[in-house]
Amino acid sequence: MGYKAKAIAGLLAATCVFSIIALILSVVNVKDVFLPPSIKYGLVFDAGSTHTALYIYRWPADKENGTGIVSQVEVCSVSGPGISSYADDPAGAGASLKPCLDKAMKIVPAEQQRQTPTYLGATAGMRLLREQNSTKAEQVFAEVAKAVGEYPVDFRGARILTGNEEGSFGWITVNYLLETLVKFSFAEKWEHPQDTEVLGALDLGGASTQITFQPGVTIEDKNTSIFFRLYGTNYLLYTHSYLCYGQTQALKMLMAALHQGSPSPQQVSHPCYPKGYQETVTTTDLYDSPCVRAPSTPSPAQNITVTGTGDPAACSAAVQKLFNFTCGANRTCGFNGVYQPPVRGQFFAFAGFYYTFHFLNLTSQQSLNDVNSTVQTFCKKNWAELVETFPQQKGFLHTYCSKAIYILTLLLNGYKFNEHTWSSIHFSRQAANTDIGWTLGFMLNFTNMIPTEALEPVKGHQPSLWAGAVSFIVLAIVAGLVAIFLQCSWKTE
Repeated sequence: MGYKAKAIAGLLAATCVFSIIALILSVVNVKDVFLPPSIKYGLVFDAGSTHTALYIYRWPADKENGTGIVSQVEVCSVSGPGISSYADDPAGAGASLKPCLDKAMKIVPAEQQRQTPTYLGATAGMRLLREQNSTKAEQVFAEVAKAVGEYPVDFRGARILTGNEEGSFGWITVNYLLETLVKFSFAEKWEHPQDTEVLGALDLGGASTQITFQPGVTIEDKNTSIFFRLYGTNYLLYTHSYLCYGQTQALKMLMAALHQGSPSPQQVSHPCYPKGYQETVTTTDLYDSPCVRAPSTPSPAQNITVTGTGDPAACSAAVQKLFNFTCGANRTCGFNGVYQPPVRGQFFAFAGFYYTFHFLNLTSQQSLNDVNSTVQTFCKKNWAELVETFPQQKGFLHTYCSKAIYILTLLLNGYKFNEHTWSSIHFSRQAANTDIGWTLGFMLNFTNMIPTEALEPVKGHQPSLWAGAVSFIVLAIVAGLVAIFLQCSWKTE
């Protein structure tokens, strides 16, 4: 072999050696790089007027069009009444939340708990308490915050939602679950459905009721409009919340009106209660809410005997007196003079709307005539008949007639549905195995604002080092092949 050939072979051998050394160094010199967790979690307490529930949500870390794909993992019902009932025992409000927080800590992975955003949203019950006594409301929130603060979560605070927030977040929930906002396509990506009409939302709580829909006309009163951008699409909605017109407060207003119209201050004939039913209430309990107007000449605390008369026509007349259905000139309205454009499109009615109509088997798209007929027949049954037919429902059985007539009055006279638009109302508790309410909509909107997550380190290679190592390996292989080729050529010479 000549001098030149030996030099070339030596150079190639050296290249191979250096390539191997570079590869070893690239493997040894590993640096931390970062990969995000694949799933995030969020906790939302729905602190309603009559009860509280904790919703546990999760969504993938990679977001679509600025909004996360959120699903419900679990819901935990808090024992006892709503937190507004703890005005005189604020520590009790905080303690009531702990069993559900314990349950959540078993679901959310321990390594993610401190990054799990946690909220408590209070609705009309706390709005009323704030009106009555803002100091007591703040004390309840302070105890709630103290209780949640004992858990390793990212607590973002407890606050009272506005009525518009409650209504519009419920609207987001309905439309998200029914895939009118976003849909998973056959191309395996999320996209906005084309030519899909969004649905309206009708919510009935214990202390307030909300109506939210896309009106298709200019919203004349800006106080009743709200704007959202979700999945790359803009939505301008009509929404309004009527405080005191949730079913618990409305039925309390009804009882007070019947009491004040009674010839005897200690006796009330109740046309919405079944004949043969009797109960005793105190004036203290009856007039303990800012929704209920106390008599002009209040009497000392006393018991009132309430006797049912089972008269649906008189019940309907009494319920209608709770509303003012007149509208101003050149103005469309819902009730009590509040602006509302004509209802449009399909609606989902949930919460109290659903529970009462579900009890009466009226959630299967029955006609308005059938609904009216069923309610009238139920309201005419006496107490003994009802107890025999529904022995498990005895606690609330006497209220279903008044609730049903109240719902019909609210939907038909208040929100201005009629025999033609009635069929557009769908009564439902869930969609896609997820509860309908404001909490999911709140989380969906919240994911727009989640900052870039703190990334967790894993062992990996820097891209530049890895590319250099691969280049050396390729070069070494080529050099080796050339050396073999030259060696073979020299042997044949």
